[in-house]
Amino acid sequence: MAGQPWNRVNIPFPGAVSSVRMNFSSTTDANIKTLLVENEKVLKLIRSEILQTEIRLLYELLYILNNSFRGNKTFKGLKQVEQCVNRLKNMKLDVSLQELTDLCPNRIQRGLSIKAGECDVPSQPMLEWLCLKVLGAAQLMSCTLNRCSRAFIISRQQMKWEEFVILNVVITSMLSRLWVMFRGILVSLSTLYQQLLVFLREVAHAQPMPFLTDFSLPADMAQFLCPSDAFLLIKQPKHDSSTKDDKEKQQKKKKSSKSQGPTGKVKEDLGIAVERGTNHDTDLKPFLKVVRNLTEDKYFLRGTYKADKRQKFKKQVREATTFTDMAAHLEEMILWCRSQRMEKERRLLTFLRLKCHKMTCLEATGYNMQRKLQSFRQEACWAASPQGPAPRTCRSSAAVRRKNRLRTRCQSLRSQFKSSTVKTGVKNKHLKRRRRRRCELSMSGLSETGQRSRTTYEATPQTTNCDSHDDIDDIFASGGL
Repeated sequence: MAGQPWNRVNIPFPGAVSSVRMNFSSTTDANIKTLLVENEKVLKLIRSEILQTEIRLLYELLYILNNSFRGNKTFKGLKQVEQCVNRLKNMKLDVSLQELTDLCPNRIQRGLSIKAGECDVPSQPMLEWLCLKVLGAAQLMSCTLNRCSRAFIISRQQMKWEEFVILNVVITSMLSRLWVMFRGILVSLSTLYQQLLVFLREVAHAQPMPFLTDFSLPADMAQFLCPSDAFLLIKQPKHDSSTKDDKEKQQKKKKSSKSQGPTGKVKEDLGIAVERGTNHDTDLKPFLKVVRNLTEDKYFLRGTYKADKRQKFKKQVREATTFTDMAAHLEEMILWCRSQRMEKERRLLTFLRLKCHKMTCLEATGYNMQRKLQSFRQEACWAASPQGPAPRTCRSSAAVRRKNRLRTRCQSLRSQFKSSTVKTGVKNKHLKRRRRRRCELSMSGLSETGQRSRTTYEATPQTTNCDSHDDIDDIFASGGL
């Protein structure tokens, strides 16, 4: 495909003359007129302000998302669409089609040429060169449609995962509008190519100047494109006639029912009124008991139903061998939790579903995820019935960081408390030692003074008893006794 003459941005222009003089008839006039009409349709679509606005929106989105979304698949799909749009601009298809309009005679010139019998028309090399341009543009439009569809699918998948919802809504709406416009250009190029072939045969029959010797132009655009893209060239039938027929049939039925209404009245047997005696002294306790038993049975059955569903889900999770199977089971359980209004379980399972989709992408690339699958099974079983402490892998990163901070704070406070207690204990030991030393020193001083007094008492000469009595009398006398 790369070596084909139509698959080039700048197709070499033929060196022959651009216009030739040939016999002009009413058939030639009709062919040129239809050719100019189809050419004008293509130019109008390419130069439309709506298409240019959507292309500018595409450029703005790519400019804004260039840094933050560079690794995103949707961004890569938009970049591929941008490449196709830039290639269409570099082809300068509108310039080539405008040259065709300038070379073809206008309405006044065609009227005069019919009278004269001759007119200047585009030459065979010029028409074959334009056919190559149209074929390349049609192939480029089919490639653009495929890339728009691929980017649309990726963006819709992210919306399903509830990721960047508003941004993906904008992208999907823009891609759908671009797809419709490019499909319109593809259909108009197909009709223009058919008119170019018709006019080319007439010019080649009058003035043969072959330009393409190694390449034969296809007879139809559907043969040139792949079958999936050729299907887009088939115009879908409108449903207006069928809807109008259905409405007319319904109106006829209503009219017939109204016309048969007054004549075909049927008397219905409504029965006879029966008088029932009301006893206000009746006891309602048995009835209330029955109702209470019914409600209790209902709640009991609901609880058993939920428990059975959870056990079934846990069994499916344990039997899942890949993350793809796990994602299918999670999707089913999320829908069931939403129907049962189990918000906490639904939020936890939705978080696990996002994680499971990321693991699925890694698994598709060829990584071994069996160890991750084991821990993921525990998380899914806990999320189905969240009781007790959550697994570490199921906690959010913010909560884990907060818990780690609290743990470090508590550890620092404990270490500070322990260090302070150790310091106070050392101080108390030092104080006790000092007190003990002081007591020992004081006791040793007292013992030394006692020994000294003993030695002095023993050293003094012992007097007689009479002398001691005299000393005692002197003491009492000095006291006035």
